[in-house]
Amino acid sequence: MIDAVEGLADELLAAWDQARTVPLPSARPGGLSTAQAYAVAEALRRRRIERGERPVGWKIGFTNRRIWPIYGVYEPMWAPVWDSSTELLAGDACTLALAGLSQPRLEPEIAFGIGRAPRAGMTLAQLQGCIDWVAHAFEVVHTHYEGWRFTAPDTAADFALHGRLRVGPRVPVQAWATLAADLSALEVELHGDGTLRDRGRGEVVLGGPLQALQALVEAMARTTPHWRIVPGEVVTTGTITDAQPLLPGQRWHTRLSQPRLAGLTLTTVA
Repeated sequence: MIDAVEGLADELLAAWDQARTVPLPSARPGGLSTAQAYAVAEALRRRRIERGERPVGWKIGFTNRRIWPIYGVYEPMWAPVWDSSTELLAGDACTLALAGLSQPRLEPEIAFGIGRAPRAGMTLAQLQGCIDWVAHAFEVVHTHYEGWRFTAPDTAADFALHGRLRVGPRVPVQAWATLAADLSALEVELHGDGTLRDRGRGEVVLGGPLQALQALVEAMARTTPHWRIVPGEVVTTGTITDAQPLLPGQRWHTRLSQPRLAGLTLTTVA
């Protein structure tokens, strides 16, 4: 078991470094359980720290219930995000190089800045008290499995599909009394090269972004209790539309119904 976990971690880290695909772990003899997948994720976390990367927060994926049937994954998963993959933008636009990514796709999300450590059992109001700021973000997801076909444990082992995170202008939440309801009602349009590609509503991510953060806190306590969300970290809560394939030379932008949050523009290069 230990040798298999460490071996798969080595294989996936090499795939990350070389932006290539690997055979599906769940299709190999013995398969891949959820417990094994998070053991691989922990081994990957250790390896990345050892080589100088620094975890700066967390992502939770597959919170969007509308896309579960598209990918055949019916439960959330999570993993660290890194200083090497995450940027807090100075404005509302950025350029993103696709080099080093494997089959990348774009996801418009809501991210939170953590000011106080959350704990399992908190109400939404208590959880909001742990948050310093909220922002619209783009997460670029990618997979090291061919054709975006996998099981939930496969994705948990594969860095929770995290590739890059770009966080837009941050808005303080201290005086935002209706935060949970407003984020649930948030409508997002995702446009690529001037064409509307998809639209979604915040409630699709497990009832809303704050509810998705609550679900992450509870799930981490059950499944990965050695992992903790701590002050100063960023947490991104899952895509509000379907993920859209990325190619060099594209221009993407979002329109948001919530006036407190800025839409984002992203231009891709090779």
